[in-house]
Amino acid sequence: MSRLPRIVLFSGGGGGARLARGFYGNRQHADCLVVTNPGDDFEHLGLTICPDTDSVLYAMSGRLDGTRGWGRDGESWTVLSELGSLGGPDWFQLGDKDIALHMLREHYLSQGQGLAAVTEALAGALGIEGVTVTPATEDTLRTWVETEAGVLGFQDYFVGQGCRPAVKEFSYRGCESARISPALEQFLDRGCDAVVLGPSNPYLSLNPMLAISGMVKRLGSAGRVIAVSPVVGNGVIKGPLAKIMGEQGLEPTAVAWAEMLEQMYPNFIDSYVFDDVDHAAASAWGARGHRAACCSTVMNSDADKVALAQWLVDEVMGHD
Repeated sequence: MSRLPRIVLFSGGGGGARLARGFYGNRQHADCLVVTNPGDDFEHLGLTICPDTDSVLYAMSGRLDGTRGWGRDGESWTVLSELGSLGGPDWFQLGDKDIALHMLREHYLSQGQGLAAVTEALAGALGIEGVTVTPATEDTLRTWVETEAGVLGFQDYFVGQGCRPAVKEFSYRGCESARISPALEQFLDRGCDAVVLGPSNPYLSLNPMLAISGMVKRLGSAGRVIAVSPVVGNGVIKGPLAKIMGEQGLEPTAVAWAEMLEQMYPNFIDSYVFDDVDHAAASAWGARGHRAACCSTVMNSDADKVALAQWLVDEVMGHD
């Protein structure tokens, strides 16, 4: 392959955002488009909040709070504190720096700019160059969660309820009428070597994007589809995936994760990537006729993130 491999990364706000940081640090070796999940976007205090997109922007620009795994580093909370003292809705934690970004987003949107253009402008303002970040769609798409406590909007379930109610089912309202982001369409039209499904929660981060009308078919015809496991050593690194899998009658194992994706999207994923500690799981999955590979997928440092991105680039180039 004489040119740089062209890779699309589908990212949620946790492991996907860390991998996005890896591809950004490795951008001299791959032409990458990062596609973010709009399913958890919502309107709050008159502002359009895009949590997964913002986590990706903060991660790629080196501004993500590494301890919390979300929001800005070096954050302050003056506005949120004052909001609470006035009796306002302070259940969703917005730091002062974070609010500034949301205000600028709302300013651009009020001028008639689309969400993709606004996201690109915010990326530029944060100093991100050479890698485009775009939401999977500019149309309204929202994740809703049917739980034992009733049907909840995503942020009500995730933040307001702390993921405590048992989940019965997810729905992605607006997915049937939503259109694929023009930036993604244009990238695919110019040629794509691989689509990487980052190590993000399938239910909360990946499924909303893949539920967009025509998305799976479009990606399946564009290039190899590679899924990176968010489950390592029979545990989930971050977030409620293990809990949700258990509520769906699944063990939180790497093989169960692969089985779940294969059931959701038959014959869509070409390669499954497991962590090095899950060699047995990868062998078992491979013995069932699937392509499985192992590498170090745990990303504790920037070096880890770049190394995983480079491994994926090598994997793509090695099977051109």
